[in-house]
Amino acid sequence: MAIFKLYFRVLGQLGPERRLAFLLGFANILLAISAFAEPVLFGRIVDTLTEAQNNSHSLDKSRFVPLLTAWVGFGLFTIAASVLVALYAERLSHRRRLAVMANYYEHVLNLPQAFHTDVHSGGLLKVMLEGANGMGSLWLSFFREHCSSLFTLFIMLPFTLYINWRLASLLFILVVVFALLSSFILRRTEKLQGGVEKIHTQMAERAIDSLGNVPVIQSFTRIAVEAHAMRSAIDRVLAAQIPVLSWWAIAAVVTRASATLTILGILLVGTYLFSQKLATVGEVVTFMALATALIGRLEQVIGFLNTIFMMAPKLLQFFNVLDTVPTVRDRVEAIDPGRLTGRVGFHNVSFSYDGKKTSVFDVSFEVRPGETIAFVGSTGSGKSTTLGLLHRVFDPQSGFVSIDGIDLRDMTLSGLRNNIGVVFQEPMLFARSIEENVRVGNPDASDEAFMDALERAQAMEFVSRQVEGVKTVIGERGRTLSGGERQRLSIARALLKDPPIMILDEASSALDATTEQKLQEALDEVRKGRTTFIIAHRLATIRNASRIFVFDHGHIIESGSFDELIRLNGRFAALAKAQFMDGAMGKPTA
Repeated sequence: MAIFKLYFRVLGQLGPERRLAFLLGFANILLAISAFAEPVLFGRIVDTLTEAQNNSHSLDKSRFVPLLTAWVGFGLFTIAASVLVALYAERLSHRRRLAVMANYYEHVLNLPQAFHTDVHSGGLLKVMLEGANGMGSLWLSFFREHCSSLFTLFIMLPFTLYINWRLASLLFILVVVFALLSSFILRRTEKLQGGVEKIHTQMAERAIDSLGNVPVIQSFTRIAVEAHAMRSAIDRVLAAQIPVLSWWAIAAVVTRASATLTILGILLVGTYLFSQKLATVGEVVTFMALATALIGRLEQVIGFLNTIFMMAPKLLQFFNVLDTVPTVRDRVEAIDPGRLTGRVGFHNVSFSYDGKKTSVFDVSFEVRPGETIAFVGSTGSGKSTTLGLLHRVFDPQSGFVSIDGIDLRDMTLSGLRNNIGVVFQEPMLFARSIEENVRVGNPDASDEAFMDALERAQAMEFVSRQVEGVKTVIGERGRTLSGGERQRLSIARALLKDPPIMILDEASSALDATTEQKLQEALDEVRKGRTTFIIAHRLATIRNASRIFVFDHGHIIESGSFDELIRLNGRFAALAKAQFMDGAMGKPTA
């Protein structure tokens, strides 16, 4: 069944700890042998004592003492080995749990932005934590209980046939009943539990959404609505989970009933076989002990099946993310180009997100190092997609993009992106200090370079007002700062990186007029000797651009300097006229 394939994949994640895992598995085999030997030896001891009593002669110490010594030895070994197995299984489980969590985290960070657009960050976090914790608990329970239990059931149980096949048949009947019952319940509840996990994921995503937008919820008086939605989700979880729990409760009851009947059967059948001289008292005692131990093992297996069954949807979600292959990744022969000069070329580039509607079609242009290129056009015209292709958020379906004559796909992603600085329209800051946020651009930059970046981004004014200065923690997404302050920090971050190519996605959109003017002066100085691409909606901010490309439905329909495009009296001139007229009338510009 798929659930067991999933379990074997979980065990496969122990690869780096293979040596310790094999040692623990071998120790579990020894524990299973010991657990089997104890009741067998005890039965022999009982037979020895019974024989001495029935024949009215003294106890044969040469036979009794070795049996007693072996029985005690196996008991002590079981205690000592169990302690060691539990100790090292705990360490192994925690190490690997943290390791797979780190691997998942790194893998998700490497997945393209297109992947993150389609999934919820709260869902990804839930999958990481629950998947890693679930695997940790499965590894721990496997080496503490399940490995020994499975070995006992499938390897040692057949040896009971050599002791007394008549009594052994009762144990086999118990195992068969248990196997059929478990298979039936697994098939009845597998889909049900998958539905439960989907609701859990929806709950996590909604909770993250709400907690991340508390000001909106409070401002629009939606506290009661959000709380009611969460309670409704909880009710749906309970409604979906209770049938699953009911089936497993029935399984536990039936298993216990079967076990009780088996012990009773061994006692009755054993008494009859003893009366027919087909079994000894020691064999009856042995099988009573074996049945009791087997019941304990079966209850452990029931618990194991219940646990892995409940965790299966979580683990499937975890592995589904791990199995996601980045559409943009390094080629085997990719090189690190070092620092580039910034000569950019688009060569008949086309791209579509869904393979149906083309977002960028047959775009070609060359940009010399140090030029400032502005992209203008309506929403959805292809501006952001074109620049996304430049820093390999995705790769074109046809044509290619080059820097300094090198196809971007022949460079490593890190090598390419080290040469490009991006100032996003949304600042995207971390809940860390001002210094940590800016040093994302260059962690090894000197203090002088760091302070210079703040100065050039016009950020020193508000940073100096903070009680702790650059050490001030700015909260989630920088929410303790104003919109303009957040944007200036993101600009400082890009400036500290000091790349040969800069992308400004409406970088001054959140700034007031006075700060914007200062920032434009700073950016004019920064752009010297650097290739700069600007996505602009306010056309007044791109008067000094070397060239302006006007996009429409994925095509470049006009290009030239600001004055050349005005004289052309085409689409750009119409946009400029509309904006300047709106500005003159006191209306907000686009």
